[in-house]
Amino acid sequence: MFWKVVIAVLALVGIVSLSRFLNRLLREFGAARQVNPRRLYTVSKGINILMWIVAFLVMCFILGLSYDRVFIFMSSVLAVIGVALFAQWSILSHLTAGMIIFFAFPYRVGDRVKVVDPDADVIGEIIEIASFHVLIRLDDGATITYPNSALLQRAVIKQPSNRAEAAPVEQQAVTTE
Repeated sequence: MFWKVVIAVLALVGIVSLSRFLNRLLREFGAARQVNPRRLYTVSKGINILMWIVAFLVMCFILGLSYDRVFIFMSSVLAVIGVALFAQWSILSHLTAGMIIFFAFPYRVGDRVKVVDPDADVIGEIIEIASFHVLIRLDDGATITYPNSALLQRAVIKQPSNRAEAAPVEQQAVTTE
C-alpha cells in the first residue's frame, strides 16, 4: 500500500506539472496572438478541469479501483452532464464555437468586419470576443451581440479600418503633350 501511495503522489505531481506547462504554453500563445486575458483565463480553467479529471482517473487506477467501477461512475456522471447539455444544446455549441474562435479565428478585437447575414448584414468593429459571443459596435454606435456558433456559420469579411481606406481610389488620367 505504501508504494501505491508513493506512485499516486508522483503521478499527481506529474499531472500538476503538466497542467502548469500547458497553462504556460497557453499564456505564450495568447501573448503572441494578443488574446484578451479574460479569454485566456476561461480556456485555462477548462484545461485545469480536464487535468483534474485525468488526475482523478489516474488515482483511481493506481489505488486499485477496478476499471468497471470507475467507468460505471464516469458514465453516470457523463450521462447526467449529457442530459443537462442536451437541454441547453445552444450553450454547448456556443462554447465549442468559442474554443474554435479562440484558436483559429483570423480576426481580432479592433478589426472592422462585415458579417454576411441573410436578414441584414452586420458591419462594425469587433470590441470583444468572449466564450459565448462576439460584441460588434455598429457604425451608428449601437453594439450587437453575435453568438459564436452563428458567427462560424456566416461569411465574415474584414473591412478597411477607416472610411478613407474604404473609399475607392479615383484613377487620374495621365496626359502627355
